[in-house]
Amino acid sequence: MSEQSPPYKVLEESLQPSRVRIPHLKQMKVNGQKWAMLTAYDIYTAEIFEAAGIPALLVGDSASNNVFGYGSTLTVTVDELLPLVGAVARATRRALVIADLPFGSYQASAEQCFHTAVRFMKEGGAHAVKIEGGVEVLPQVEKLVSSGIPVMAHIGFTPQAEHQLGGYRVQGRGADAQRLVDVAQAFERAGAFALLIEMVPGEVAAAITRAVTIPTVGIGAGSGCDAQVLVWQDMVGLRSGRLPRFVKQYADMRGVLHRAAQAFAREVQAGTFPEPEHSFTDEKPEVQL
Repeated sequence: MSEQSPPYKVLEESLQPSRVRIPHLKQMKVNGQKWAMLTAYDIYTAEIFEAAGIPALLVGDSASNNVFGYGSTLTVTVDELLPLVGAVARATRRALVIADLPFGSYQASAEQCFHTAVRFMKEGGAHAVKIEGGVEVLPQVEKLVSSGIPVMAHIGFTPQAEHQLGGYRVQGRGADAQRLVDVAQAFERAGAFALLIEMVPGEVAAAITRAVTIPTVGIGAGSGCDAQVLVWQDMVGLRSGRLPRFVKQYADMRGVLHRAAQAFAREVQAGTFPEPEHSFTDEKPEVQL
């Protein structure tokens, strides 16, 4: 396997695409092949995650908390997210780049949703968009799909509705499970290419995954989904404080950066940085004849 090849097979080796497309993700579901998605908000993480074989990158409204320092995802705006989407799209050659539509930019009408999505596709270079909600946003999904804009629907716990839902609460328990299955099937009929399922009991998410032919992406939804997504800062231990139960930390990047910054500060204080090899002189090099 070459250094550029991902550690998974989207299709047979002879059919490897230069860009991961929606049909490839659907074929992976047919093949029973699970895949990972991560958030990304800048060129460096986008490059690293793509090189690691992540087939889809989400420029999430989670940038509200993890980039801009707001208290929730509700605060971030279209104009703040667009440059992040553009950075990720320009940094990648293979990954499918999905842009989150932020709160207030699509709920009013299908027309509002269309114009917002067009901005993310044209100005940001996104390949698809993601919207949160239930049956109330089906007209938005239908409008986008009929206009050639791929849509990932986000069901279960939807952070943009946190106040209405009573905070960060697991959805789909008990009698509400069938409602989520029905909503998922409605989104499939409306043309959504995938479903993101957040904070739902594992058995309910697995039932949804069996009930639809489009890929499901879980976050706090058990192992029965076709794919899994995490916020990258959570995944590598960059965020301080208590992590959600569904997060697994794969590295301690906060510790790595802390130690690197300490080492830099010590060397500057000691006068050992910059060393000669990191400095310039006014001496002209000898001319070689």
